[in-house]
Amino acid sequence: MIPFYVVMDQWQLLQPHLRQMLGDDEYATWIVPLEVVALDTDAIVLSSANKIVADWVRDHLLRDIQTVARSQFGSAFTIGFVDERQTPSPPPPRSATSSIPNLNPNFTFERFVIGPSNQFATAAAEAVADKPGQAYNPLFIYGGAGLGKTHLLHAIAHRIPSRHEARQHIVYMTTEHFVNDLINCIRHKKMDEFRSKLRACDVLLLDDIQFIAGKERTQEEFFHTFNTLQSAGRQVVFTSDSRPADIPGLEDRLRSRFLQGLLADIQPPDLETRCAILREKARAAGWEFPEDVVLFIARRVQKNVRELEGCLNRTIAYAQLTTKPITVDLVRTALAELMPDERRTSPADIIRFVAHHYGVRVADLKGRSNRRSIALPRQVAMYLIRRILNLSFPEIGKIFAKHHSTVIYAVDSVQKARQSNPDFDATLTSFQDHFGA
Repeated sequence: MIPFYVVMDQWQLLQPHLRQMLGDDEYATWIVPLEVVALDTDAIVLSSANKIVADWVRDHLLRDIQTVARSQFGSAFTIGFVDERQTPSPPPPRSATSSIPNLNPNFTFERFVIGPSNQFATAAAEAVADKPGQAYNPLFIYGGAGLGKTHLLHAIAHRIPSRHEARQHIVYMTTEHFVNDLINCIRHKKMDEFRSKLRACDVLLLDDIQFIAGKERTQEEFFHTFNTLQSAGRQVVFTSDSRPADIPGLEDRLRSRFLQGLLADIQPPDLETRCAILREKARAAGWEFPEDVVLFIARRVQKNVRELEGCLNRTIAYAQLTTKPITVDLVRTALAELMPDERRTSPADIIRFVAHHYGVRVADLKGRSNRRSIALPRQVAMYLIRRILNLSFPEIGKIFAKHHSTVIYAVDSVQKARQSNPDFDATLTSFQDHFGA
């Protein structure tokens, strides 16, 4: 074992790279509280006394930290993480023969919030977990970052052993690990061992398959592994950030194999699902968020579940450190660096947006015409400026060259129309969501 101070120097050497990767604010929140609790020549084990920090780093940052470490110290270097209650020990190197390494215990079907955006993919994943090798083989789940693809892979790995006693040889790995293991086995002339052990699994769960693109030897090896597993009736599940047809550098024969199974996409969650996700994750952390706080966060983080969870954890950590109750004002302060600043939206932005939606000119909205085709969009623009930017009626009047009483009438008219017309209310809600209000 090398001296402690040498490894500490290695950890310190990583700090500027981690700061650059995450930014100052995220670095201070998630990296600074970490402690080195165990070490060896090719491994560092981290921990944190703060449960929120520990959970977030283990679930979302550990892979990125390890990537940075390997870029500095070599592909064999490992970053591990343990809870304070555990006895720390250097983690074993990952390999293609590991049987379900590092599954997140929280990534189960029971903890996955289902909405219209992910319902199909969830149903397909559950079907595979219930009947591996029989339903949808291969299953190809694709969608943007942070939408729950990895969660579903882990959920499959958790459920299969509980439902199928005779089918428990499960391999979960990222494509990065597959590539690294392949390279190491080629280098050390252990390809027979690599092939025999990987192809002996009953279920192969491979995350981020898009990273196989452009790597000819890797695609060649993977093609034969895939064929062996599928022909033997073993289940294969992939995730990707895009559908097979949109992965550049992917061989046609692999693309056609992926298309033989079921493609299931995950879209960004709608507002109701985002709210449900926040409530579920807050309860899991032992907190109850007020409804106005849930709506405030959900309306501003619209595309990424991982960002939603990051905002929630940061809010909880800030509330704990300041001993203040969780309110919208506290969230604004805690997430100032993560959320778009509402003040960046200008009246001109809103006017342009409304004019584009209704197919009229900006000059018309600011002009004298009171035709219905112009008057309604103008009233909507006044209403949104009032609701989103909270400008005074006289201030809004100056923008449109109207008396402030006209603005009051417009805002009141739009509000009444929203209450009596569900379709109009839905349209206005989508406008406000567009501006994060």
